Amino acid sequence: MESVKPSAVTPRKKLARSFAKVLHVKALIGIASVDGLKNVISDANLKDEGKIAKSKTTLNWSESFNEDDDEELQERVANEALLAKLFASISTVKAAYAELQHAQSPFDPDGIEAADQLLVSELKNLSELKQCYLKKQFDPLPEKEILAAESKELQGVIKTYEIMGRKLESQVRLKDSEIIFLREKLEEANMHNKAIEKRLNQSGQLSVLDNLHITGLSPSHFIMVLRHAVRSIRNFVRLVVDEMRSAGWDIDAAVDAIEQNVVYMAEDHKCFAMEAFVCREMFDAFHIPNFSLSSESPLEKNRRQQWFFGKFNELKSMKAKDYLAERPRSSFAKYCRVKYLGLVHPKMESSFFGNLSQRNLVNTGGGFPDTAFFTSFAEMAKRVWLLHCLAFSYEPEASIFQVEKGCRFSDVYMESVNDEIFLYSEVESDPQVAFTVVPGFRMGKTVLQCQVYLTSQHKQQSKDKFFFTSTKQR
Repeated sequence: MESVKPSAVTPRKKLARSFAKVLHVKALIGIASVDGLKNVISDANLKDEGKIAKSKTTLNWSESFNEDDDEELQERVANEALLAKLFASISTVKAAYAELQHAQSPFDPDGIEAADQLLVSELKNLSELKQCYLKKQFDPLPEKEILAAESKELQGVIKTYEIMGRKLESQVRLKDSEIIFLREKLEEANMHNKAIEKRLNQSGQLSVLDNLHITGLSPSHFIMVLRHAVRSIRNFVRLVVDEMRSAGWDIDAAVDAIEQNVVYMAEDHKCFAMEAFVCREMFDAFHIPNFSLSSESPLEKNRRQQWFFGKFNELKSMKAKDYLAERPRSSFAKYCRVKYLGLVHPKMESSFFGNLSQRNLVNTGGGFPDTAFFTSFAEMAKRVWLLHCLAFSYEPEASIFQVEKGCRFSDVYMESVNDEIFLYSEVESDPQVAFTVVPGFRMGKTVLQCQVYLTSQHKQQSKDKFFFTSTKQR
């Protein structure tokens, strides 16, 4: 072996030869144990040489292993540094690409140029990293390069999130502008609808009756005025429901208090219960001249027809509040006072407006409130009053009827406000009346159907009786 040098073995061989000569001489002269001593010396020499060779071989193997581990560790650290640089460059490329996209809209030429330069620079950097890996050209200080690469990668991630944040902010601003635009369109549409409703509710639509003579009255004239009255009632109900919601009322509880144990097919059908309540109040005592509030109408039949027709023509061309201001002691003014006090509960008015000033003004008879709420009520009252005056202008007089709860549906006398109930296959028997929404009328042989809300879940026995003369609440 190379570890056993000649200079280390030669002196020993010389010494062995010297001993051998001595022993040989002694053997010649008769000294005993020559062969045993020779063997002992030879064994001792071989053991010494083995120990020396073994010691040197173990040292060389350990040094060789340490050198291999160091090289492997350095190569692994260098590869980690290269990968760190690679991920850092990729992160920067992503950030540059995001910046390039963000600069497209709105168009930013400076931002596009800067992002493009950064993108090209990082692509070149990636190409250089590839060449370094292929040529095994690693950094002399990989630990430092790893930290620098991680910092660069984090900067790229942060920049990407910043760009995403700016993009989301721009989208939010865009959505805000869309919301503002849609709100303006909604307000415009609401104003347009209100204008249409105002035109529909104006008395001008009854101008076709201006030149009408009492002898030319027909059921079609009554139907026209009835439609106007129903429309004004629904407008007032819509206003009341809006005020109730603004005041925090429990709409469901209010509806249940009006009509108990009714199953509604849809949530918005509950407004029919409110409409039924208003109709019952406004049409109560409709079959009695002047709603039994005064006896100023003549008793003689022909004269009474002329008198009511004159009152109809007198009121139809005026606004309700103007008529009330000119004739605060008229039968119509008394009707407005009684119906307002009966329809609008003190707790309701207090919750709507925070006080009872409107009610107090109406109750004392000192005048009428100049508010949007009372104006809507007065227009509704005017339409019902006109219908009342027109009913007593006919010969024979128009009579009013409503349908009792639990009656079978009959399309001769009734019109359903929820026709979809007939589409349900599970309804095996005829649906029944839950309540009357708008009363019906009879003029001679002509029947104007009452509007009813139908249900299939009433347990009451069906009734054959369809109408009675009064809409007065029982």
